[in-house]
Amino acid sequence: MVRAFVGIDLGTTHTSLSFARDGEEASVGPFAIPQRVARDLVEARWLLPSVIRLSAGEGDRDGDDFPWGQTPHSIGELARQELASQPGRVVASSKSWLVHRSIDRRSNLLPISAYEGVKKISPVAAATAVFTHLSEAWRAAEGSALGEQDVVVTVPASFDAAARELTLEAARDAGLAVVTLLEEPQAAFYAWMDRQGERWRKQLRVGDRVLVVDVGGGTTDFSLLGVSEDQGQLVLDRMSVGDHLLLGGDNMDLALAHLARTKFEEQGKSLDAAQFAALMGLARTAKEGLLAEAAPDAAPIALAGRGSKLFGATWRTELTRDEVHNLAVEGFFPMVPVGSRAQQRVRSGLAQVGLPYANDSAISRHLAAFLGAHGEGASRMPTAVLFNGGVFKAERLRRRVIELLESWATALGAPAPRVLPGEDLELGVCRGAAVFAKAKAGRGIRIRGATVLSYYVGVEGALPAIPGVEPPIHALCIAPQGMEDGARVELPTDSLGVIVGEAVLLRFFVSSSRKQDALAAMFDHREGKDDLVELAPIHLQFTSTSIAAGEVVAARLSSEVTEQGALILRVKTGTGEEFQVDLALREAF
Repeated sequence: MVRAFVGIDLGTTHTSLSFARDGEEASVGPFAIPQRVARDLVEARWLLPSVIRLSAGEGDRDGDDFPWGQTPHSIGELARQELASQPGRVVASSKSWLVHRSIDRRSNLLPISAYEGVKKISPVAAATAVFTHLSEAWRAAEGSALGEQDVVVTVPASFDAAARELTLEAARDAGLAVVTLLEEPQAAFYAWMDRQGERWRKQLRVGDRVLVVDVGGGTTDFSLLGVSEDQGQLVLDRMSVGDHLLLGGDNMDLALAHLARTKFEEQGKSLDAAQFAALMGLARTAKEGLLAEAAPDAAPIALAGRGSKLFGATWRTELTRDEVHNLAVEGFFPMVPVGSRAQQRVRSGLAQVGLPYANDSAISRHLAAFLGAHGEGASRMPTAVLFNGGVFKAERLRRRVIELLESWATALGAPAPRVLPGEDLELGVCRGAAVFAKAKAGRGIRIRGATVLSYYVGVEGALPAIPGVEPPIHALCIAPQGMEDGARVELPTDSLGVIVGEAVLLRFFVSSSRKQDALAAMFDHREGKDDLVELAPIHLQFTSTSIAAGEVVAARLSSEVTEQGALILRVKTGTGEEFQVDLALREAF
């Protein structure tokens, strides 16, 4: 069997898969995913909507006209269409629930407003269902198990450690035992390099800071990649990532649907939930047409009306080019000053359980805040920009981002960033994941990831009991700036002990300015208070089967920065017992 390098983009709105067969010259291409596109039609398409229509029982399973037989739920295009007519049976945007920290992501809570009798599923189970659909489709087409291939799954750069682990758990539940995670902006960059061939080396130079702007249907992500040199070769380094913003093209469609609904209401027509959901799709089509080059002055909106007749009347209105420009461009990408920050509105004390959507719809303000947090003056500006995400199929939106970056560069006295041409907006992430899978096997260049902050753990100093005086807390460096992904080191310390069998807390600190601290550097945290930021402490208990509770035993520490974006601190006692504490690096940004 010839193995394959497989990349999976488990997207908020769409899922896709690309692959290359093992071989030095094997090229990466997309995989057509069979899905039900109508009640009586199964068709293979490059994009699988990440939407699940839940079955109501054994008699409601999807049909047997798939290459692999029946499926427990309907996943894909038809399920997306049924989101309008059967919202209480359809799960959408389940990926965003994986990063929702305020809920139990393994609990059966989707869809939130399920119909009576519909068995809800968890965000993890939803991801498992999509992975299973891909796995069955792969087996039917290739005659082998997807879990036997080199599989890379992409996640937003801003996913915390819990969301990453839950993604891996969902993959394992679908039979993908060994999976590597890759951040989506990096995947987009791998796809760009692959499409450019050796030309990419001429388009980048040492010192470049590449901004990846990724705006999809449901999310927005920003990343900065740096270009350096190592032994005469260009090296790519991940510098920083932004927050995971639940903001994207779907928000634009919703805004336009609200505008169209207002026009219908002015005609005396009131829309029900199903009609408004259908209006969303019509607004999306109008948006894409009116943001295109040489767009018409207006796009018609024809919505099926309600009535007792067999064929109800058709309701008609239109959206104009100026209206779409004002909402999609000026509403979501307004021209703002370089020092702008996202606006925060005062929220109600009571709210429905739902996704943590961004409060500010202006993507440009979020971008300004991201750049402002990662540099001062002209140094905050990128030297190049790479676009990703289906929203940027609209040239007008790309031009607006370029206008924003150019205006900020002028204000800061920096050169305008170059636009890297030849991006793959819709399939770039899954394609780049497959390219990365090849690179892991020695078939290409890899982006080097490293910590952009220094990380410290608090160590309590030895001090006799004194009324009103707390023992000093020393900051011990467990991961200096520049520690690369995949690196595991043992701290050269001999005088540390761990308290066993009692509830304790571990204090962690980060610094962006203490670049001089080496591994195991230790100092009183009060001396470095101007340079340190304390993270939320972790409450835990080191439980031992051989050491009495409350004892302090000698221990050795080691730390590891994983490729999945976590810092692992290991504590090993003299008896050979080992404890592990995970810290999500992205949470400190």
